[in-house]
Formats: sequence, structure tokens, C-alpha cells
Amino acid sequence: MTSALHPITTELILGGQKSGKSRRAELLARDWLAQSADHRAVLIATGQAWDDEMRERIARHQHDRAERVPGLRTVEEPRDLAAALTRLSTPHTLVVVDCLTLWLTQWTMPLGFETMNSEQKQAQALDWHAQAAMFLEAIRQSPGPVVLVGNEIGLGVIPMGREVRAFVDALGTLNQQVAQVCPRVTLMAAGLPLTLKEPC
Repeated sequence: MTSALHPITTELILGGQKSGKSRRAELLARDWLAQSADHRAVLIATGQAWDDEMRERIARHQHDRAERVPGLRTVEEPRDLAAALTRLSTPHTLVVVDCLTLWLTQWTMPLGFETMNSEQKQAQALDWHAQAAMFLEAIRQSPGPVVLVGNEIGLGVIPMGREVRAFVDALGTLNQQVAQVCPRVTLMAAGLPLTLKEPC
């Protein structure tokens, strides 16, 4: 994958597993850092290590990122993305959020979700909608570019189970909402970018 050939702006990068979406975000961060000595880049990581495999995956990603983009600082924030984005974004800072799908998972299917009663699940849903609204506003108000990475999982077979179907629907809605506030939207497939939306 080559460097970005367009001015860096706020961008949503969607794709399937191992489609190249995180690599594209890293390349945008690398290009941003190369443009000026005043530029900074920070990655907000939403993943959490719930098991050994995930711990190994996170460690591998951290190592690979440090080699590919040494100047990209990492901050872990699995839930309050709006506050993190508001705190970290400046005119000279590019913020990468990786990824929206794990963030949605933390909110809509947290640990212990299966044991919640219906009232607790309804309260959780209300909390999620409030968080999503605050996050969308934080993107709109961001003084610097934001690169958001998320999964496109709605292209396959309709999943079994009501809660999994609800998650797929919620992710599709979130992707649409974020796409509306981003000047650029890119779909990744086999490491190749397909532009879905360009700045006017």
C-alpha cells in the first residue's frame, strides 16, 4: 500500500478482518508526521485483553506499530471515546481511533451482559445512545484530523441469535452516522482502498 496521495482529513476507514484498514490508518499517521516537525499523532486503542490470545494480539500490534510508525503514541480507552478525543485533538495532532467495532462491543455487549435483566439492558442501551451522540459531536468539533477504523460486517449471512443480529444492526447504524460526519470514507478490501466519499 502506498502513502496517501490526498490531503489528510477526517476519514472513516471500513473493511473486513485483515483488509488493511489499520495499516491504512498507520500510513496516514506516518504521512501526517512527515509533513511537519510540529505534527503529532496519537492512537486511541479501544481493545481490551480479556484472554491470552487477545493479550498476544495486542502486544503484536503494539510492536508492529512501533516499528512502522515510531512517532505514533498509543492511549488506551475502551469506553469514553468522546472525552478522549476532545482531550487529545489539537490542530497539529492527528488522532487515530482503532477500532469502533470493539468500542461498540464494550458498550452493547459488556462482560456480564447475558446475566442482565431487561431493565438493565434497556439502561445500557440508553447509555450507549448518549455516548454515541457525544462521540459524533466530538468528531464534528475536533480541531485536527481524526482517522476512524471500523469493521464492515453486514455483507455476509444474517447471523443466528437476536442479540448478535442487534449488534450487527447497531454497528451498521454507527458506521452510517460516523460516515455522515466524516469528509472522507474509504472501504478496504485485500489491502486496496476504495473511496466511498470525498471531501466536497
